[in-house]
Amino acid sequence: MANREVYIAKFKAQIDELNAQMSQAKAKALEAKDDIREKYNEELEKLGAQAKQASAKLDELKAAGEDHWEALIDEVEKVGDTLKNSFKNFMSRF
Repeated sequence: MANREVYIAKFKAQIDELNAQMSQAKAKALEAKDDIREKYNEELEKLGAQAKQASAKLDELKAAGEDHWEALIDEVEKVGDTLKNSFKNFMSRF
């Protein structure tokens, strides 16, 4: 039980951190020139969709029973890694 709760807390913290960084990026977008702001916002929308997917996986993990949660770890890790990599890629371009 403890391992499951620790894993859920860790994944939630990662999602929360990326959401906070995306909020900061949205604030920066307001300062950008119009043409750059449009592209910036498009990319942030894509990241937002990925963040929602990660949150959905987290909810799925929370709802999974003790005997099934470990089977979801690979999926959760994949979604989390995709979000982190997409955000790093986004930040490197803007």
